[in-house]
Formats: sequence, structure tokens, C-alpha cells
Amino acid sequence: MTEFKRIPPEQAQALREQGAVVVDVRDPQTFAASHIAGATHLDNHSLHNFITQADLDKPVVVVCYHGNSSQSAAAYLVGQGFSDVYSLDGGFELWKTIYPAETATASAE
Repeated sequence: MTEFKRIPPEQAQALREQGAVVVDVRDPQTFAASHIAGATHLDNHSLHNFITQADLDKPVVVVCYHGNSSQSAAAYLVGQGFSDVYSLDGGFELWKTIYPAETATASAE
């Protein structure tokens, strides 16, 4: 894959169940309040470590608020050598309406 794919929450959930890495690019406070269970928060401070330690061939699902910022982040990850990258259409806002039981807070994990 040379580009990322935009996917709906149902496909993201299927990938997640198969071991995909979920990364959340929202601000730290919003991420701490609620996020997809098991997601990793990515920001300018953690991005370098994530890239250097990641399996570039493992599927990565990028999540933001509504599915816009995640597209830029997904394109960036593809440019960094990741081969299987997805952007969650509708973002976390749509995810939590479909999968409320699959959300967590930072203190709950």
C-alpha cells in the first residue's frame, strides 16, 4: 500500500480484533478523558519513538475527532515507511456512538 485508506468504524474494529495498532492524534486531555480501548496517544513528543519502535508492516488505524486530522497523520505515517495505514472515517465521535463499550479513560487502562 502506498497510500492510506479511509475506513468506517466497523472495519476499524475488525482490524483492531486482528491486532492492528490504534493511534489517537487528539490532544492529550481529550485522549485521557476517553479513547478507543488499547489506543496509543501520538503527539509531536511521542511520534519519533513510535515510528522507531513500530513494526512498519503491522496495520495502523489513525483516529482523531471527526476523521479529518487523522488523514494527514495517516499520510505522514505512510511517508515514514508504514505499509498498512488506515484513517478512521467519522473519528472517535462516530466510534463512541457505535462501540461505547470499546472506549476507555486513561485511568481505566
